[in-house]
Parts: sequence; structure tokens; C-alpha cells
Amino acid sequence: MIEIKNVSQSYVNKVKTIDNMNLKIDDGIVFGFIGPNGAGKTTTIEMITGILNIDEGDILIDGKSIKNSPIEAKKNFGFVPDTPDAFEKLTGIEYLNFIADMYEVPTEKRLEIVKKLATEFGIIDNLKDRIQSYSHGMKQKLLIISVLLHNPKNWILDEPMTGLDPKASYILKKLMKEHSKKGNTVFFSTHVLEVAEKICDKIAVIDKGKIIFIGTCDELKEKVKINTSLEESFLKIIEGK
Repeated sequence: MIEIKNVSQSYVNKVKTIDNMNLKIDDGIVFGFIGPNGAGKTTTIEMITGILNIDEGDILIDGKSIKNSPIEAKKNFGFVPDTPDAFEKLTGIEYLNFIADMYEVPTEKRLEIVKKLATEFGIIDNLKDRIQSYSHGMKQKLLIISVLLHNPKNWILDEPMTGLDPKASYILKKLMKEHSKKGNTVFFSTHVLEVAEKICDKIAVIDKGKIIFIGTCDELKEKVKINTSLEESFLKIIEGK
């Protein structure tokens, strides 16, 4: 479970990028976070994960404060950022072992997970190559595998399908649904509203640092009186708020 409580974040000039946000992402669901460019999605995710400091309020990951108990909170989630940055001088397997060591994943367990996921994502034959030789999509696949190594209860994914080929996107969506069905939490941002509509149990719409809607896709359609696509409903609520 992820709880955002009265959280605000400001630029140096005191203009709020996130304005008194309250959001609860329950266990057992895939939760989509959508909004236009510059709405505050990545800023919110960077505060949840402890990359950015919180000016006001607090964020709890399974009851652990990212402000006051950052190490304990970070043990409870896996994070895929919006850019697949990694230590490019390492090989893929060296990077995965580095991450597994940090989370104290036993050797036998890590080998099992790496073999399974690297095979599914089609990079098993590239793990001995340096990451600097990887394409954007291959780096994205590597980061996804690294996040899943320690089997975190909460997945936090920022535009996770960017750069993935159709097969890899399908596999990731399948893994997200399977993870939530086990009583875990998947929280992800996306601009691909067709994906959000297909796999999300709930969504939140953010614009200019404020949450303007929380609920199911059907509830959003009902709110804006459009019974077609999430895309049209999203545009209507953004334009008409």
C-alpha cells in the first residue's frame, strides 16, 4: 500500500509543482497515474521513491515513511524510472548481480529469476555484453528484470513501456496483472491511455500538481458523460475542469 498524505513540492520560486496531494493506492490493484506533460507525474513518483525531498506532508510505503524511515520504506518497493539509466560499463549480468547483492537475494533464487525473465524478454543472450551496447528497449528490459529480482510487494513504474517492443509490453502487462492478483500493488504512470484502460483497476488524473479525479475508468466516463474511450474522457476532464 502506498499512501500520499497532504504532500506539496515547490520550485525555488515557491510555485507549487505538487499541491496538497492526497492519494491512497491499495493492495491488490493496478493503479494508473495519468496526466498531461508537466502535470507532476514524475515529480510525484520521485517523491514516493525518495529521489526528491518532500516539502510538506509525508508518503508511507506499507506504513514506512519515506521521509523518516527511507531505508525501511525502500525495501518495500521496486522502481523503474522513465529513463533506463544503468552502470553502462557493466555487463547485463554484472548489473543484475549488483542489484541482487544489494537486496541480499540468494544466488540460486536470483539465477532462477534472471533466467526466466531474461528468456521471456529476449535478452538472455545479451547478458554478457556491456550495457553501453544495449538499445533503449534492451536497457528498459534489464531494469525491469532488476526491479523484480527481490520480489518487492509494491511496483512503482514511470512510463515503463517506453521503448519496449510489442511482445515485451505484453509480458510486462501480464506480470503487472499477476502481481496485483497476489495482493500486491502496482502503481504506474503512462501516456498510453489504451493500456491504462485495459489493465487498470483504478486511475488518478493529475493536472498542474493537483489530483482532479480518482476512481475507475468507467467512473471517469460517467463523470464527464462520455461512454466511449478513456482517451476522450481524459481530454474532457482536463479541458473542462
